Amino acid sequence: MKDMDYVSLYLRETQKIVETVSKEEISKGIQILRETRENGGRLFILGVGGSAANASHAVNDFRKIGGIETYAPTDNVSELTARTNDEGWETTFTEWLKVSRLNEKDAIMVFSVGGGSETTSLNIVNALKLAKERGSKILSVVSRTGGYAKQVSDACVLIPVIAEERITPHAEGWQGVIWHLMVNALTEQEA
Repeated sequence: MKDMDYVSLYLRETQKIVETVSKEEISKGIQILRETRENGGRLFILGVGGSAANASHAVNDFRKIGGIETYAPTDNVSELTARTNDEGWETTFTEWLKVSRLNEKDAIMVFSVGGGSETTSLNIVNALKLAKERGSKILSVVSRTGGYAKQVSDACVLIPVIAEERITPHAEGWQGVIWHLMVNALTEQEA
């Protein structure tokens, strides 16, 4: 396939996602974020791999532009690796959230390609279980079937699978589209 053909293919797939992604779920997510900010809650963004990098960028935007106190446990690599070494990967996020005193005013946002399951992204799954116990709201931007995150989210933006071989780039690329949309909706609608 020539470069121009691939570019056209990828952009057609992106356009199909635009046409099929749930505007209602995005809107529900914006409302949860607005309520979290108005109630003095905090936003904790969870992701691993490329989604962890997206979480770090989103923390900046939700704090600086959106006015929400926001954190990502993966931003502190020293604590993350110490917890992994001493306690195991599966509890890295839950133990971090416990020290942060996660509560009912707070929200969790998950960036994940698959959303977690009994065998994958267990640190995300366990953190979501804790969030449910503590009464925190849950938002997720996921793909595939949405996994555990979709099952427990108050708002779940499911990035449709358009091409099996490009699930990850579409999912992680769309995490950025969705969080930028949400941050700007929080600020521009109130200007």
